[in-house]
Parts: sequence; C-alpha cells; structure tokens
Amino acid sequence: MGKYIELTKANFDEAKSGVALVDFWAPWCGPCRMLAPFIDELANDFDGKAKICKVNTDEESELGAEYGVRSIPTLIFLKDGQVVDQLVGAQSKQAITDKLNSLL
Repeated sequence: MGKYIELTKANFDEAKSGVALVDFWAPWCGPCRMLAPFIDELANDFDGKAKICKVNTDEESELGAEYGVRSIPTLIFLKDGQVVDQLVGAQSKQAITDKLNSLL
C-alpha cells in the first residue's frame, strides 16, 4: 500500500528521479484539505510508478519560494528532477491522474 512522501529541504532529492507529483499545501488551507484524500488515493494508485509527495509550505517556505509557489494548493509535476507541469488550486482526482499518466 502506497503512502505519500513528506518532503523537506533535507529529503527533496527523493522527488528528483522518475515521475513525481509534489503537492504544496498548508494545514489551514481549505482547498488543500479537500485535495488531501485524493493525494492519499493517488499514492496507492501510483505505488511503484510515480512518487506522490507533499510539502507543508508553513514549515518549508524555502521550497515553496524555490519552486515559485504563490498560492496553494499548487501541484508540481516533476520528471527526472525537471518541472514539466503545474496545476494551481483544487483539482479533480481525474485531472491529476490524467496528468501523471501522460508523464509515465
């Protein structure tokens, strides 16, 4: 059973190989909380295929700044460490799934 990866500045390199979804979120953010169950499901759906990751922007503001996150939730899609796409705001699980499948 897959579980998303909590990323920090110290372990962000984990997301830099293969395909990764990085969810920049904060505990006080309503749309972020709406996305949370989808992120959990995607971690299971893509277990072994893509990394599903979360960054708490309250705790890791440097990472948010480094990736140009101006509002949350922001979903950044990485392929081999390069940003290949980004979605801002609440998204449907299907939209996120389609984007991940297109990168695999």
